[in-house]
Amino acid sequence: MRKPLLFSVILAGILFISGFISDNPDQKVSKKDVALEIPEGFPKPKYDFNQNRITPEGFVLGRKLFYDPILSLDSSTSCASCHQHFAAFGHIDHKLSHGINARIGKRNVPSLQNLIWQNSFMWDGGVNQLDVFPISPITHPSEMGESLEHVLTKLKKHKEYPEQFRKVFGKKEITTETTLKAISQFLCLLNSTDSKYDQFVAGKDSLTQQENSGLTLFRNRCSRCHSEPLFTDYSFRNIGLEMDTALKDSGRAGISGIRSDYMKFKVPTLRNIEMTPPYMHDGRFKNLHQVLDHYAKGLFAGENVDPEVKINVGLSRNQKADLVAFLKTLTDQRFLHDLRFADPGFK
Repeated sequence: MRKPLLFSVILAGILFISGFISDNPDQKVSKKDVALEIPEGFPKPKYDFNQNRITPEGFVLGRKLFYDPILSLDSSTSCASCHQHFAAFGHIDHKLSHGINARIGKRNVPSLQNLIWQNSFMWDGGVNQLDVFPISPITHPSEMGESLEHVLTKLKKHKEYPEQFRKVFGKKEITTETTLKAISQFLCLLNSTDSKYDQFVAGKDSLTQQENSGLTLFRNRCSRCHSEPLFTDYSFRNIGLEMDTALKDSGRAGISGIRSDYMKFKVPTLRNIEMTPPYMHDGRFKNLHQVLDHYAKGLFAGENVDPEVKINVGLSRNQKADLVAFLKTLTDQRFLHDLRFADPGFK
């Protein structure tokens, strides 16, 4: 009879140490838990917090909406269905997004991390503000397939949401703006800044000889596009991928209509890259070794292939092994297991 009690005590202790006490469905979060921490060496965030200040109540509401399938047409699919916490909020092992009625999208699910430093979203940069970012998956017919109007209708009829919105925004009225801002309060704290690499830069950890060799190689060969500390410059580049004729995705050109943007896609962050296979906008590569093989010898001879990617032609087997070893130092275990970001559960 004592084992269940002992387990409960241990679990409560773990949750307390993590910074908040769990009381499902709404885990209690303190002001300290939502305090934004910008590590030394990181740039100033691009997100305007003056327009949407993060509060414990707002974060909890945004987290609940993120995990709630009510945002989809048939209440089967939530944001978290594709953006999985343990996969750095990507969709591990799925080449393309999965949505309602077993529908399949045409792009690989991007991980959600360090969003406050971005001023464009999606593989093609089709969204330029974080506060409107969720509109795309919510309304996409192959993802959540819902309308914003119907989402509001369902939230207004819900037994808990009107009161929760009142606590956050001062009134029970639920609007598209307050719904999106609540989700943003959750997304704004999905920041990965505490990997082994970060500990190394801060002088709190050391790299192995192979990891250090990989870092040197990375800085010489990869950092022009995947610049530190965010490990992306958020530019759009053609990296020598041949178009998938089934998907017919032209990338940035589909947004801009400019020929020179053909097959250009947003440079993804490499943080937690170990946890987010498969890779590329269409998930064509199963592992990091295949990605490096592409750069070493697999570039497609397109007319506007970025010259920066051509410098990695000729990577040796040992060099690729060293690079993979370094890339794994970008895995942030604290981020991947942070209980603030866990599914709050539903009644």
